[in-house]
Amino acid sequence: MKRLEKANVVGSLRDKLGQACVVIVTQAFGLDSGQTFRLRKAIRQAGGELKVAKNTLAKLAAQDSSYAPLVHLLSGPTALVIGYRDPVAVAKAIVEFSNEAGEKISIKGAVLEGRSLDPAEVKDLATLPPREVLLASLLGLLQAPASRLLRVLQEPGAQLVRLLDRRRGQLETSAT
Repeated sequence: MKRLEKANVVGSLRDKLGQACVVIVTQAFGLDSGQTFRLRKAIRQAGGELKVAKNTLAKLAAQDSSYAPLVHLLSGPTALVIGYRDPVAVAKAIVEFSNEAGEKISIKGAVLEGRSLDPAEVKDLATLPPREVLLASLLGLLQAPASRLLRVLQEPGAQLVRLLDRRRGQLETSAT
């Protein structure tokens, strides 16, 4: 690979790392083309990308960025799983595939928002609910106090309406 090509690869990796929310470093041995295709497809559906690059070029791209902790993981045959939207979905995709493929693929570690994760933490990340579920839970928690306040404010008026309705019913029964 010529110097210009290497510079282009490093620049491309830097751009991808700049857009990423999570990068998972994996080690793959003996995946056939069908398994590789399924892995790439699963990661793409989760909002990520599988990138294979020379370790020296990946180290250059990761240096001086929030993904600098990746540098110590880059040895041997490695592949970078770069997640752009939901780190949980990408982690879930790679963990499920590693469980399916057995010893052919293993997780070496990850970096999530500048924080280094070991393989066990990546597996824990994969057990979290999807982003949409977490956002819905958060929205429910945020709306609960407002809903309670609204009910408290509406209750005196509702009590008055119920009282007037009962009085109307009493007047109608006494008039007949």
